[in-house]
Amino acid sequence: MSERHRRRLNRQFAALTSRSPGLRRLVTAVQGRPGVVLRLPLGLMLIAGGFLAILPIFGLWMIPLGLLVLAIDLPLLRPSVSAAIIRLRRKWALWQRNFRNRDRH
Repeated sequence: MSERHRRRLNRQFAALTSRSPGLRRLVTAVQGRPGVVLRLPLGLMLIAGGFLAILPIFGLWMIPLGLLVLAIDLPLLRPSVSAAIIRLRRKWALWQRNFRNRDRH
């Protein structure tokens, strides 16, 4: 079951990076060889920084990004993170479709 969730998460990474070469390089670097030694502290720091959202540089956007980084190595997070990505991509596509249709009228 864990392998299925890993493949699903990798498909979501591929879908997120399909239109952005810069993002693709970043995701490839994070998913790359350094492994848990780099990703675990990075994910935890992003989540901690998200809780400091009152400061100018930090924000709530850091929490989902930290969960996304942690989901690469923690099988427990993979199903919920990949499901959240799917939901967000669907809502984004619906929003874009509605926005385009509104401009035509």
